[in-house]
Amino acid sequence: MNYDRPYRGGGGRRRYRDREDYDTHDRRREYESPEQILKNSIIRLGEVDPVQEVPRLAKQLREDATSMLPTISEGIRIAVTEQPYKIPYYAALLRLLHGPSSLGSDTSTAQPSSSVGKQVLEDFWKGFQGYLDKLSWRDVRLCIHFFAHLTVAQVISTESMAALLQSFAAVLDEFGVSYGRGKHAALCASEGLMIAGAVIQKSLSSNTTEIIAAIHGFNESMAPSKNLVQPLTSLTSGSSTVDYADELLDSVIAVLKALEASEFADPPASFPQPYLQYEDLDPASSPPFELPSILVPPEVIELDGLPSDGGEDAQVKKDEWPEFWFRLFDNAVTPDPNTVSGFLIRSNFRDMIDIFEVNRKECARLLLEYPKWCVLGTFKPRAGGPVIEDDPSANNWQLESAIIEATLGYLFLLPEPGQKPIYFIALITELCKLSPSTVGPAVGKSIRRLYSCLADGLDVEVARRFVEWFAVHMSNFGFQWVWKEWIPDLVLPENHPKRTFVRRAVESEIRLSYHERILKALPEAMQDDPNVIASQQPGPDPEYEEPSHPYHDAYNSILSLLRGRSRAEEVIAQLDTLKTTLDTSHTGVHVDSIIRSLAIQSLLSIGSRSFSHFLNAIERYLPLLRGLAVPTDLDAKRDILVATAAFWKRNKHMIGIVFDKLMQYQIVDPTDIVAWIFNDTPSGDDIARPVYIQAFEWELLKGALDKANGRVTIARKKVAALRKEQDDSIARAKASGGADVGNMEVDGEMKPLKQDESATENPQLTTALKAFTSLTREQRSVLAKTLEGFVSCLSPAPGDAHQNTHSKTVIEEHTWDRRASWTNEEWMTWETWGWCRHFCRLYSPYLRNYSTTLSTVAFVKIEGFSTPTAQSIKKIWDIATGQEA
Repeated sequence: MNYDRPYRGGGGRRRYRDREDYDTHDRRREYESPEQILKNSIIRLGEVDPVQEVPRLAKQLREDATSMLPTISEGIRIAVTEQPYKIPYYAALLRLLHGPSSLGSDTSTAQPSSSVGKQVLEDFWKGFQGYLDKLSWRDVRLCIHFFAHLTVAQVISTESMAALLQSFAAVLDEFGVSYGRGKHAALCASEGLMIAGAVIQKSLSSNTTEIIAAIHGFNESMAPSKNLVQPLTSLTSGSSTVDYADELLDSVIAVLKALEASEFADPPASFPQPYLQYEDLDPASSPPFELPSILVPPEVIELDGLPSDGGEDAQVKKDEWPEFWFRLFDNAVTPDPNTVSGFLIRSNFRDMIDIFEVNRKECARLLLEYPKWCVLGTFKPRAGGPVIEDDPSANNWQLESAIIEATLGYLFLLPEPGQKPIYFIALITELCKLSPSTVGPAVGKSIRRLYSCLADGLDVEVARRFVEWFAVHMSNFGFQWVWKEWIPDLVLPENHPKRTFVRRAVESEIRLSYHERILKALPEAMQDDPNVIASQQPGPDPEYEEPSHPYHDAYNSILSLLRGRSRAEEVIAQLDTLKTTLDTSHTGVHVDSIIRSLAIQSLLSIGSRSFSHFLNAIERYLPLLRGLAVPTDLDAKRDILVATAAFWKRNKHMIGIVFDKLMQYQIVDPTDIVAWIFNDTPSGDDIARPVYIQAFEWELLKGALDKANGRVTIARKKVAALRKEQDDSIARAKASGGADVGNMEVDGEMKPLKQDESATENPQLTTALKAFTSLTREQRSVLAKTLEGFVSCLSPAPGDAHQNTHSKTVIEEHTWDRRASWTNEEWMTWETWGWCRHFCRLYSPYLRNYSTTLSTVAFVKIEGFSTPTAQSIKKIWDIATGQEA
């Protein structure tokens, strides 16, 4: 019985008996309009055979051009900017619409084809101009790909295309052009030249040499900043080139120089040009379309009028850095990005990864189908596919290796990738699920290549992302890895990058699974090594839980109250009683520190069962925590952090979580965490030893920095919203002739609104501005303490307590060459240098805003010093803040 239909009475004949497929949901189904059907037909071009579909679609578009021309141009515009791998076929489609009616169409009834092609391009240009006005760089660049193919197809005039590319090259000569703006403009000009350079070179208005020279000059001017974002760290050399990686604009120059040397005789051989199979157009009957001249609009600079209290601009604009793409395979296996085909293939892969970020499964499917849109022989045919005769000109690259290399290259961009790292990790997982037999080996080879690079200076941030990807990927495939391959490396020092990678990977896998599962997956040699995996599972380690501890009874008394959910006042009273008792019975100890440690560890103990338990405990006993952490008592806050770190020392991941919540509830400030990281003695005693920053300390530092920066961002948005609300209120009052329109009554007397009062007497805005000022002061303090901490670690003044004799030696070239014999201390010092570099490049927008203040505070101890360490730190600082000559 179908309960969707109403009962009509016994013996009644059921309605719709003759409609077997009837469904009540059909009544609510939205049918596609003719315009949507036509647009979808354009977007879905090539799902079976693009070569055969193009003429059929062209005929259909001719018939519908009169009534649905905007729909046609919109469909092509969407397809070009969201399906870049189909652009050559959309160019062929426009070529048919622009030229005389052919391929079976009835010329007696069809519209003049030139008018259809021209009208579509005129409307398409409006969309392109919209992308340009918004500086939507990827859409602009893909439209230029489309125009370049149309230029080769004789649909667009060569002269207007050359002028368009020259407009983007002109951006590179602007005074003070930012790297991000210059990079995007250079890519637009260069990729258009790679596709259409052959026809532009032959024209009388050829400007290829000028365009290449402009890109080359811009690239040379940005050479100093390249050293700071290389995936293989070079502390001893200032070279902008590096093994296993290619910088984006360096590859552009290499490709363009090669094309120029051959007079553009080598077009991108891997991409089809289906429009070339059609007869040449007659310029008299089908004149080429003239692209209008353009002026690339300037960058939008938001002025919110919110300087910091130091007079510096607090507005932060994210910087763009040179892009080094990691190479994992030889040129015989994956396309060489220094060739025109290799560069454009990687560009297509990146665009597809960006566009389909909303649907990783679809992205994986399209990437594996990419050879469909390339010339036969570009990639090796898949197993079971059609047999291809041996062609000496075929590249036969490995598709899966090329995709993995591009995806990981994007993931490992410094200082941070364009998408969230988890997206790339999930995308690789989907690729493996779709084709495990072909993608799996490519992933395995990539892991081995990256692991081998760890000892050759792999950047600390790249190594951290490598750990993250490896652990998550293994968790998705049963933690299956050939760990025995790395057993020989167990003889290396504990802090060697390879040992560090294995240890952190195992720690991450345990967080994603459980201790016993990961222990069984490891070979016996690793199971017995405490520097690979701990003998017991991660968990809390209460300092006072042992009955033999002198403060065990005091700890239990507090714990009992907390477990009984006593009120915060009762717990505070018990702490006061314990303090009085300890003052009389224990002399020579810091009683306040002991009380804080007892209270914090008791609170953490009742919250250790789960994250929700921890949050409930924090919120229930906020008065207790605020009583322990007196805002002006820095020692009290340090004691809280020390107690937290001691309690969770067997599960360091929880330390970061607790620190984050303590900052969120304003128990401690970000500056307290930064001070604790750089000033705490690692051994827990009073002996001054060098302070090292490793991945764990960096994650705590980053959490504190992001918290301070995030608070300023939120405060800025709040002030901006309140100011807009106030301005709107004033505007409404002016529009109503000075009356407050919000409180007008029909017969009531209108009271004039005084503008001065509205502008100044706004308590919410005043409070928000005070909060913003306070938070920017805190932000500047956190940045200053972090920079000062790195200076103290790596270039301590002669009188500093934490001296590090290795900070100088690890940056010397001859010492780096003998790194195989380095000790733990040397490797930890090298990693500290790496995190200092990453701090400067990642937070460069903030450092640049406060550069004067920060440099004055942080470099005061090394001012005038000419030591190698001081010079190295200043060089890193100058590059990050844009002061490098």
